[in-house]
This record gives sequence, structure tokens and C-alpha cells, in this order.
Amino acid sequence: MSPDVSPPPTGQGPVPPLPGAIGLSNLRPYDWEAMDGVCGGSPHMHLACTEAYVVTGGRGAVQTLTPNGYRETPLEPGALVWFTPGTVHRMVEGDGLRVTVLMENAGLPEAGDAVFTFPPSVLADPAAYARAATLPSPATPGATGPEALARAARRRRDLAVEGYLVLREALRRSDPKPLLAFHQAAARLVAHKAATWQERWRTGALAAAQRTGDHLRALAAADPAHLAEAQVATAGPSLRDGYGMCGRRDEYALEGATLPYGYRTSVASLPSGG
Repeated sequence: MSPDVSPPPTGQGPVPPLPGAIGLSNLRPYDWEAMDGVCGGSPHMHLACTEAYVVTGGRGAVQTLTPNGYRETPLEPGALVWFTPGTVHRMVEGDGLRVTVLMENAGLPEAGDAVFTFPPSVLADPAAYARAATLPSPATPGATGPEALARAARRRRDLAVEGYLVLREALRRSDPKPLLAFHQAAARLVAHKAATWQERWRTGALAAAQRTGDHLRALAAADPAHLAEAQVATAGPSLRDGYGMCGRRDEYALEGATLPYGYRTSVASLPSGG
């Protein structure tokens, strides 16, 4: 499905990226009960990107793990919560939670900067990780409809929760070693993608910062030329209610900003996972 993006006026350039080349999606956490009795998403971690939640409705929480310990932060309308790379996070449903997610370095999570907290035996085997992390596409044998996709997303969530609970229990005992071992395993899984991430960063967030520098230099010289290139752009979701890491996800496939996600790609982006 093509994004609902209004074309720029004739003679102007392509549709501009979102401010700072951020990524954006809308989420509602999974309402499936996990093995610990909690309803919510798949615990995971980003290695290069800071993520922010803007709560737009309902209530819930985000559970986080860092070497400093375990924390549960309430989520209610108007709350703004963000966390830096290395933070394991799990979105928890309370009552109708709705969150707009802002992601640094748009496109990097969809290109692989997201690792689930699967058990160590899965993390140690790239092929096993790819099988566990990748949801079926419509062309996958046996993926005959939304029920098959939902079952696969729930299995993935449950496996991530299994590994997550071990990490959380260790932190409650003031033992960060299992979490640090997870950090190391995650870095090994994504190391082969670092070069392509650098290219996306250079053409995305870095390019956006450089454009601001160009504008400031022009304005210091009283040169308003870039103002004549002003544009207005709009976009609607390119996919509604896809199966994301935290829950059902509305995504915006904006050129140069956010890659398609949902069930169409492997969040791991591993060699054997596509």
C-alpha cells in the first residue's frame, strides 16, 4: 500500500523527511496474557537508537531493564517517556493504552536495530534467532490468514518474555551479569549490519543536522534563498494494525524516514532471515 503523501507543488523537490529524520508509529500493546500474567508486548532492546513514547490514550506502563536495575514507569495520557540504547523495554497494557512512538535514526530499528530478549540458546544461534524473530509473510506456507500471523506474533512475544523474566529476576538480585551477557549477544547478532546503518544515519539524521547548519550559515549572511523552497506534506498510515514488537502497529512508510515493518520484514535482518 502506498503512503498517503501529498505531492509537492510542481517545480519543488521531493517530499521532505520528518523533523530530524525521526521515525514515527502508533501502537496499542498486545492484549495477550504472558506467562507472568501480564498483558503486553515483546521485550526487546535497541543498540543505536533512543526511543520515546508519547501517550495519547488509556493507561499502562513500560517495564525497563538497565544495568542500574528494573523499573516500571506508568503510562497515562500526556506522559512522555524515553530511553536510550541498551534499555530493554516491555510495553504493558492497562486499559486501552495508545502510544505514539518517536524513534531516533528513523529506519534503523526496521533495518535490524532491535533484538528480542530470547533465551541465550536462541541468541547464540543466528539462524535460530532469525526463525524465532521473523513473522511469516503472506507467501509463507501455512500463513493463510490473520490467525496464523497472530499465533506467530504471540509465540515470538512469549519467547521474548521467557528470556526477559530471567534477566529481570537477576537484576532484582542486584546481578547485572545476565543483562550484560545479553548486550554482548545482541551486539554479535547485529554487527554485520553496522555499515548499512551508518549509511542510513549519514543520509538521514546527519544530513538533517547538516541542512540546519547550511540554513544557519545562510541566515547569518541574510540569505533567505532556502525559504523559497518551503513545502507542506501530509501522510496517513501505510499499514494499519500490523504486528510490531510491542503490539499492533500503524506505520508510516515515508521515503527516507521509515521503512515498512509489520510482517513483511525480519526485525532481526539477519543473513538467514532476509
